Amino acid sequence: MLEPKQILNEAEELMESAVMYLDDALARIRAGKASARILDVVKVEYYGQMSPLSNVATITTPDARTIQIQPWEKKMLSEIERALINSSVGLAPSNNGECIRLMIPPLTEERRKELAKQCKGEAENAKVSVRNARRDAIDALKKQIKEGLPEDAEKDAENDAQKLHDKYVKRIDEIYAAKEKEIMTV
Repeated sequence: MLEPKQILNEAEELMESAVMYLDDALARIRAGKASARILDVVKVEYYGQMSPLSNVATITTPDARTIQIQPWEKKMLSEIERALINSSVGLAPSNNGECIRLMIPPLTEERRKELAKQCKGEAENAKVSVRNARRDAIDALKKQIKEGLPEDAEKDAENDAQKLHDKYVKRIDEIYAAKEKEIMTV
C-alpha cells in the first residue's frame, strides 16, 4: 500500500518538472533582447558528432541587441555559421573572420502579440500537466481506499493535492506574466 504522502510527493515532482519545462521553453522565445538561451537548439557538427553550440564556442551578449559567438577553434566558424543558417533561430549570422555576430531586430507590435500568444500556449500546456498530475494523484488515492486507507485520510490528501495544484498554477501564471511583460515592453 502506498502512503498518501508518497503519492503527493510524486505529484509534486511532476508539477515541478512542468514548471521547469515552462521556464526553459519561455527562455527560448526571443523577446527582442539578446539571450544566449535562444541558441540552445543549435547543434554543430564537431569531429563527426552533433554537439550543442555552447560546447564548441563561447556565447556572449555584449549588448541588448547582439549575441556574439567566439568559436574555440577558428576552423569551426563556417560550421557554426552553417548550423545557424539551417536552424530555427531565424537570425542571419555575420562572420568577421574572428567571431560570429547575431543582431536581434526590434520586434514589431504584431510579432510581439504572436510571441505573447505562443507564451500563453506554453503556459497552458504546463497548467494541463499540473492538472494531470493532480488527477493522477487523486485517482491513486482513491485506489488506496480499496486497499485499506481511511476515507478521511484520503480526503485530507485530496485537499493537499488541490493545494499543490493551486500553488503550481499560481507559479505558472507568475512566470507567464513576467515573460509577457518582457515581450510587450518596447
